[in-house]
Amino acid sequence: MKFMKNVIFRNVPLLFFVLLIFTSCSNDSNTATNESNSKLITMSQKQEVKPPVAKKVPHEMTMFNDTRVDDYYWMKLSDEQKKAETPDAQTSDVLAFLNAENDYSKSMLAHTEKFQKQLFDEIVGRIKQDDQSVPYKDNGYYYITRYEEGKEYRIISRKKDNLEAPEEILLDENELAKPYSYYRVAGTNVSPNNKILAYGEDTLSRRIYKIQFKDLETGKMLPDVIENTTGGTVWANDNKTVFYTRKDDALRSYKIFKHKLGTDSSQDELVFHEEDETYSCFIYKTKSKKYLVLGSYATLTQEYKYLNADTPDGEFKIFEPRNRDMKLEYGISHYKNSWYIRTNLDAQNFRLMKCPEGKTSRDNWTEVIPHRSDVLLEGMDIFNDYLVLSERKEGITNLRIRPWKGGEHYVDFGEKAYLAYTSVNMDFDTEILRLGYTSLTTPNSTFDYNMKTKEFKLLKEQEVVGGYDKTQYQSERVFATAKDGTKVPMSIVYKKGFKKDGTQPVLLYGYGSYGASMDPYFSSIRLSLLDRGFAYAIAHIRGGEEMGRHWYEDGKLLNKKNTFTDFIDCGEFLVNNNYTSSDNLFAMGGSAGGLLMGAIINMRPDLWKGVVAGVPFVDVVTTMLDETIPLTTGEFDEWGNPKDEKYYHYIKSYSPYDNVEEKDYPAMLITTGYHDSQVQYWEPAKWLAKLRDKKTDNNPLLMHCNMDAGHGGAAGRFERHKETAMEYAFLLDLAGKTELLN
Repeated sequence: MKFMKNVIFRNVPLLFFVLLIFTSCSNDSNTATNESNSKLITMSQKQEVKPPVAKKVPHEMTMFNDTRVDDYYWMKLSDEQKKAETPDAQTSDVLAFLNAENDYSKSMLAHTEKFQKQLFDEIVGRIKQDDQSVPYKDNGYYYITRYEEGKEYRIISRKKDNLEAPEEILLDENELAKPYSYYRVAGTNVSPNNKILAYGEDTLSRRIYKIQFKDLETGKMLPDVIENTTGGTVWANDNKTVFYTRKDDALRSYKIFKHKLGTDSSQDELVFHEEDETYSCFIYKTKSKKYLVLGSYATLTQEYKYLNADTPDGEFKIFEPRNRDMKLEYGISHYKNSWYIRTNLDAQNFRLMKCPEGKTSRDNWTEVIPHRSDVLLEGMDIFNDYLVLSERKEGITNLRIRPWKGGEHYVDFGEKAYLAYTSVNMDFDTEILRLGYTSLTTPNSTFDYNMKTKEFKLLKEQEVVGGYDKTQYQSERVFATAKDGTKVPMSIVYKKGFKKDGTQPVLLYGYGSYGASMDPYFSSIRLSLLDRGFAYAIAHIRGGEEMGRHWYEDGKLLNKKNTFTDFIDCGEFLVNNNYTSSDNLFAMGGSAGGLLMGAIINMRPDLWKGVVAGVPFVDVVTTMLDETIPLTTGEFDEWGNPKDEKYYHYIKSYSPYDNVEEKDYPAMLITTGYHDSQVQYWEPAKWLAKLRDKKTDNNPLLMHCNMDAGHGGAAGRFERHKETAMEYAFLLDLAGKTELLN
């Protein structure tokens, strides 16, 4: 379901979730939509396709004198059951149900199969096949990630000293992935002497990685193998000591170990054990390469320890102890003889502090950048002559260049709604800032920005194969008024010629959790909707941090319902201002955004023509009561702990699964992954079964379960878009927009 600063939550990739669908064309949008619905129903009747009916096995759960009956609790399997070579009776029943649902969805969408293939070819056709990243230099080498035509995975390489040097391939993921139906590499990390590559690989899509080591001089794999990790490694400066993080049974990062190359990993030394189940831990090396930093984090507080990277067998020292009572959040960066601290200490929107190397407790912190009530300090990059600040104001991230000596300025991008971010900046001694930029109409671009002369040098703009003319598209920034009077921003994009006459289809996307801001970014995939007459809108609802830290706090815990009502108010704004009508308004969200979808269809089912809910977190009470499930204990500060009566009743009042009723619901497509570690497959499966049992309409209710993948879907850069095409086909079919593009 999540994301966040440094942390993985119950989320779906951020800037970046995908869509789809199909049927007959008509000049009259309402007529076309009605014909589309009719076609789906008629098709299913003609083929005598009946939806699967899940068996009911009542399971009672009582707390605070309140009893909930879950008829589909039996769908929950343990990891051991899923891994067993011979499935037991329960596993067989679950697999039979999931496969039956996949077969049913395929039958119901059979009339769109050709269109799905055309959409897939169209989407993939815009992707540059032989693409590569902008090289960046680190420790004497230029590092490059590239793709070859027709191949799904990355080739990671480097060149010594200059870009004309021979290419040295570090990893060819296409070769490594051949034995597996799912494959992902994470945490690639080269030793300080440039001789050894460490990397993690996941072959199940559970985000559990095996760390391996490759000798870059001989090309041979070392015998060292470390199982059950987060995938990342941190090298000490001695080139032989590696630190890594292990996960517990609930997939919480809870222990940090030290490994010496050439030794048995079963003998690795435990460096740190995070015993508080509401915290997770991690480790990294500072940009200065001087320190190893060990961190513990909960949603509302952090703690750090540090150790000189030259002495990996030494003891980590505490930087500032955790303080959950005062909800102290902070992050640290090292430069020369000082530490820089981004913190919420007496600063809701965070401020920047500084302290000497040897005096790190907060009574030694002095202010560098003060708190501002209208600006959220999101991050910093430090250089010899400059401090670069990432600041969010009114939903937009601005990059502030602040020389240590002289006047400051903001980078001017010439647009009002965009996403700007600092990229890979490994060197301290430079006037060049590597940054990224995109907007709803501007493809993602990488620049080198001269912080002294303010000159931009475009290094790469995302190529849209087949051509893309940004002048043919238009974006808007508007504000909907929430029920409590709060102004909620929306970013909207459409192809010029879009008529605001209430008849056009609009897809409204939202997330609204964990303080994750949904930025207005470009998507070549999205063109398949825009070019067929859709407008695409992002609702910047409370629960994110678009408008500052208060925006997050007003959309979590006992304020969580603001997230849902904000989204509904954004939908009503689109209808009331003639962008669309309820017969043409669609909604999409994934993970915690899938929870959003579940809530809004219970609260306002009449407002939406169709809904796509990706890997949806919908069984909130039961999941948050089960501390054996990944992410639960670390998220009490986000949702509340339902073992506390006030949170139990509040969560139950909006939990989508607990609030399914006998009434009409919009057409729905639900997606999930059998190996999902963030939102277990049984949540969407149970939700679907209960919806099908209760709903009183004839609208399509479909679920696609990827039996080979987890939270993020397929790993390959092309393969994943087969699900995108399916989702788009579902939406476009309902909207009567199935025409092919030239």
